[in-house]
Amino acid sequence: MRSFSRRVRLERSRAVIPFLLIMVLLAGCEAQSDEAAAPSQPPPEVDVVEVVTQPMVLSESFTGRVEAAETVELRARVSGYIQEVAFVEGDLVEQGELLFLIDPRPYQARVSAAQADLAQARSQLAQASSEAERARVLLGRQAISQEVHDQRQSALNNNRAMVAAAEAALQTAELDLAYTRITAPISGRIGRAMVTRGNLANADQSLLTTLVSIDPVHVYFDADEQAAFASRALLSNEVSNHLAIELGGDPQRQYTGTLDFIDNRLNPSTGTLQFRAVLANPDGRIRPGEFARVEMPVARLEQALLIDRKAVLTNQDRRYVYVVNEHNLAEQRQVTTGREVAERTVIIDGLQAGDRVIVNGVQKVFFPGMEVSPKSVATAPVANIRASNEPPAIAAREE
Repeated sequence: MRSFSRRVRLERSRAVIPFLLIMVLLAGCEAQSDEAAAPSQPPPEVDVVEVVTQPMVLSESFTGRVEAAETVELRARVSGYIQEVAFVEGDLVEQGELLFLIDPRPYQARVSAAQADLAQARSQLAQASSEAERARVLLGRQAISQEVHDQRQSALNNNRAMVAAAEAALQTAELDLAYTRITAPISGRIGRAMVTRGNLANADQSLLTTLVSIDPVHVYFDADEQAAFASRALLSNEVSNHLAIELGGDPQRQYTGTLDFIDNRLNPSTGTLQFRAVLANPDGRIRPGEFARVEMPVARLEQALLIDRKAVLTNQDRRYVYVVNEHNLAEQRQVTTGREVAERTVIIDGLQAGDRVIVNGVQKVFFPGMEVSPKSVATAPVANIRASNEPPAIAAREE
């Protein structure tokens, strides 16, 4: 019985196996027919830009501060009590305008005393001159001795010296009297009064106020060693040394300054070189101490090659772009990048004029050699543009 049951099961298994093979074959044929019937996916559409070269001057941005061309700290030259403050704090003043008046009465009295001393000295000089002349005549007649004659000549010389001393004392007294009137040495904007009416001002010590010139103003900024020497070589060969200056971080406050000073040595602490630009300020709106951003040329490229920053990808320390060849296949091209220029990157090596670089849709390219549908987009030529001194922000992509 057992052997009979085994034979039955074996016969059943042999009958099932062909049936299963037929089902598998039918399923494969159906899958192949479905696959053949499914339409193929078109290659992804990407935007490409044809690389062109052009000459240009790259500029770099530097941070600076506005300073007055002339700054004066007004101090009293004579001691005395402030009798009058003759200006409005923060107002514009003209050169020679009265600012402070120190009580002049003590100094007027000293002038009067010096005038009296001078008058007395001149009177004594006149008498000594008369006596010396008489002695000369008498000596010729041998009516007096040589000793008496010499004494009267010496007295004349002494009186002349006394007159000179009295005149000098009078000039000093008149100067001190003039110093009681403190006037503006330059035209500009006045600060606040540090010593007010009724307070004592000590000679050469008390700071009365500050005064800064308005037009023009100076903009000082520091450039790193590499940019400093590159710009110096470039500016020395340029016809114009005009710089674009933006104040207060406000794009609406754009000015043009003229470079007029380069320091004679690098700062050993910072490794930077100081530059100065002159900026016209006829309306006085620019105030000393304002923050400034200066655009200075740092490089001239005879054949600059730039592409959109978004087109540059990175994998660890390697930078590359995708270039579409004549067969519309995306090729991976390793590049060496230079300065960042607004939204573009300077390419030093790896590309050449005429290459078609993918600038939009690069995320659709999954592997090198993938077929794409390129769509050419126009890009405007770039004039002299600003190069960033910040590290380039390049899109990261892992392979």
